[in-house]
Amino acid sequence: MDEERETLQRIVSTLVNKNDEIHNFIDMLNHTISNVQVNSSNAISELDEEFDGLYSVLHEMKGSMANTIQQEEARKIQALQDQLSQCSRALESSEELLELAVQSLDIKNPVELLEAARQIKDSVTVASAFRLSLKPKVSDSMTHMMVDFALEKRMLQAVKFLPVPKAPEIDVAACLVADNCITVAWRMPEEDSRIDHFVLEYRKTNFDGLPRLKGEQHWELVDYIKATQYTLSGLKFDTKYMNLRVQACNKAVAGEYSDPVTLETKAFVFSLDSTTSHLNLKVEDTYVEWDPTGGKGQEKIKGKENKNSGQNPLLKSNRRSNTASPKRSTNSPRASARGGRDRFAGESYTVLGDTAVESGQHYWEVRAQKDCKSYSVGVTYRNPGKFDQLGKTNSSWCIHINNWLQTTFSAKHNNKAKTLDIPVPDRIGVYCDFDGGQLSFYNANSKALLHTFRTKFTQPLLPGFMIWCGGLTVSTGLQVPSAVKTLQKSENGLGGSTSSLNNVA
Repeated sequence: MDEERETLQRIVSTLVNKNDEIHNFIDMLNHTISNVQVNSSNAISELDEEFDGLYSVLHEMKGSMANTIQQEEARKIQALQDQLSQCSRALESSEELLELAVQSLDIKNPVELLEAARQIKDSVTVASAFRLSLKPKVSDSMTHMMVDFALEKRMLQAVKFLPVPKAPEIDVAACLVADNCITVAWRMPEEDSRIDHFVLEYRKTNFDGLPRLKGEQHWELVDYIKATQYTLSGLKFDTKYMNLRVQACNKAVAGEYSDPVTLETKAFVFSLDSTTSHLNLKVEDTYVEWDPTGGKGQEKIKGKENKNSGQNPLLKSNRRSNTASPKRSTNSPRASARGGRDRFAGESYTVLGDTAVESGQHYWEVRAQKDCKSYSVGVTYRNPGKFDQLGKTNSSWCIHINNWLQTTFSAKHNNKAKTLDIPVPDRIGVYCDFDGGQLSFYNANSKALLHTFRTKFTQPLLPGFMIWCGGLTVSTGLQVPSAVKTLQKSENGLGGSTSSLNNVA
């Protein structure tokens, strides 16, 4: 009976997942139909604009060429009219000479006839009619103003839609996810010399299947990529996966997107759990700051502690008990949402992360403000005592930095400390290999090893932070850096500081 029920439950789960996939695909099909309609309308509008532009150019060219013909017509007519005027004047002068010559023929006196003949001869010699060209200065032909658009017509008739670039193909084998960077590589299915650039789009997701329409983040865009490879850097991996797709563009049009690929971007993500923090700490997501006014709900510190209020409470003598007096606890009724545990109190100015490490390898970083007087960074088992300080119990490990009067740097566990004779970096990287029983601290800038604890972790671990004066910023969503992985392979007790405080927890 139970077996059949389990089988049915598996079938139900499978059907639910399949139905979810089909619903997602239906949404995608409907969205695609809508996009086809919108894009078709846009294409027609752009086609109208292109032809309107072509008509405008042709109309402008026609007007310009017609104007040129008209100017040529006016020039020729003016030239012919000028020649016509000259001919008219020459003809008038010639007719006057003709009439005079005819009249002179009737003269009887030889002397007068001779004189008249001489004058007429001289007049004829200089007459414009005999110097006038009787050939038109311009022809009536306008063939030089004719056009032949036969070639252009054939070219226009051959005009087709601009070839759309084919969709690129993302080379998943060549893609690389490392150091919170994603290198994406792709290729064209065939050579296309008209490709001008590529567009890369990416978005974070928690689904490893096909991209969904609902409940997904917007695509982020990187434009004008000239190469067939691009590296997205400085990413925060706060989701499980990243969807990526690429499209090719020529000078006028963008092609279809490539088939999207989904790359895993798993990293350790947590926030600071304000329900665990000491009342003198102000917590906001991944930032914690010392707040001396936050402890008004606590009992006033008496006697010696009141007098020593200027001292660093994280450096009080170890001769006192690791567990502070219950009298120094908070009267606040608020308690941690995690297991109902009380807030840290007394001198344990501590806050924990809200996500436990239970397996695998994880990495996060911490940056302290320059005016930070004293702070600790490490891990602890769940449910430490509310007066416990990091590194002072057998269930917590940390490195401690004290900038009070002079700077000291040490690794702490089980109330034992080892001085680290190295400079304190401005950013500290924390590497936790739960299954390998290793907790290492690095200079986050140079990736130089600062210290390593080796033990066997028997309970889930929570990131822990203790601070007095100043503030700490925690960076999560980080992958284990490649440099750290390389150091882990080569370390094995060689190089760097390996704790002499190691024990089996």
